[in-house]
Amino acid sequence: MKIKKCGFLVFILSFIFVFNSGFLVVGHRGNPSKYPEETIQSDNSAFADGADYVELDLHVSKDNVLVVSHDRDLSRVVGSSVIVSQNNFAYLHSLKQANGEAIISLDQLFEYYQNKPNTKFLLETKKTKHNNPKNMEQLIADSIKKYHMQDRVMIHSFSADSLKTMSKLLPNVPRIFIVGSLKRINFEVLSYVNGINISSDLIIQNPLLIKQLHALNQKVFVWAEMTESPKLWNWLINNDIDGVVTNFPATGYKYKLAKLGTKKYTIDKDGYYYGRIPTSASENPYLHVNTKTSLKFLEKVHVSNAVISQGKTFYQIGNKAFVPADLISFDLQPEWVMPYWNLKIISKDQKVATYSEPQNGAPKINHLNPNKKYEILGVNGGSQPYWIYTKKGWVKAKDILYYGLFNKDSIAFKQYQMLKESNKATNIVLPYTNIFQRTQNFNFWKTYKSVNAVIFN
Repeated sequence: MKIKKCGFLVFILSFIFVFNSGFLVVGHRGNPSKYPEETIQSDNSAFADGADYVELDLHVSKDNVLVVSHDRDLSRVVGSSVIVSQNNFAYLHSLKQANGEAIISLDQLFEYYQNKPNTKFLLETKKTKHNNPKNMEQLIADSIKKYHMQDRVMIHSFSADSLKTMSKLLPNVPRIFIVGSLKRINFEVLSYVNGINISSDLIIQNPLLIKQLHALNQKVFVWAEMTESPKLWNWLINNDIDGVVTNFPATGYKYKLAKLGTKKYTIDKDGYYYGRIPTSASENPYLHVNTKTSLKFLEKVHVSNAVISQGKTFYQIGNKAFVPADLISFDLQPEWVMPYWNLKIISKDQKVATYSEPQNGAPKINHLNPNKKYEILGVNGGSQPYWIYTKKGWVKAKDILYYGLFNKDSIAFKQYQMLKESNKATNIVLPYTNIFQRTQNFNFWKTYKSVNAVIFN
């Protein structure tokens, strides 16, 4: 493969790690910020808002029916203290929730959604510390098989024993271990689960945890204290999570859409910002929320990752700081830029195209007007600037001429003299006044022997 010299995409060709940017949105107990939790109304709302899965909890009634409920005591949802395990399902089903819906069984849930193939469920087994009830996993397996839901469910639990049993009963159904402490994660548990559902606080405190779990072939799901703020969402989507369990599926879907179709690459390189105007960093490259971080001309930065989102590349320069990649170069050195920085440019030909990005193949967006001088707003390139940014867009340096009082007494000329030949641009306009200097100072003109000189008044 031939590596191009110019443009920031040179480095994308050499990136090592590529991550799938999508993540699953899981509605926690349906859509509880809108409707009563774990009701059909709440579940339908979660799916309508973009949830990939709905998370529901299971208990076992006195007569061995799987009951959809988060609490063993139904007082919070039906208004009176009723313990699921102490009552038969017929009575439990007669109890009404705030929206008028009855308490339902897992079979009833599956029957309702059986012919709605885009609806999927993350089922939590609610177990005591003594791993009771002992028959729960078999009841779940029977119900899943009865309604042919094997490809539409995942199981998660705080109980490692429950997941171990499920691995034997339904080995092809994904199993996720819920943890609130890193001490609970060990190699034995990882041998029979497919993922970890972990508190966002633990990941914030242990930033390498996601990579470590992915290296062990574990999916990483995240749950928060269900008061998700934009700050938390911006943090979540900057990490390579596989799923978010959220009280706000519409918000999760918005962030998922913003991130969908993007690619993330590891870079780990130092570069410089070559923009005349300072730029503000955003918290993520998907939904732009500005941070207090900004870059100024010639500021040195360390780039950890690149993210390509909606066809545009962003560089990560901090834990939550992303900037457009166009004006950052890893190859250009400041001394290679400074001789030309305060010069203007003009087009070589009658109509020189400008582009949306500093890369070959970028769309043409405008053109430079003939004989009009333009300010240099930014550069990108390699051993010398190959692309120049103007108010009309990016232009190829080979298509322009540098214009200005580039005489032997200027700082720019002295900087130019110090460059190696490979770093010197030759497309330079010599003002008319340089004719006299050319005749009076042979050494000065000798410097320009390879310059594509054009004489202007």
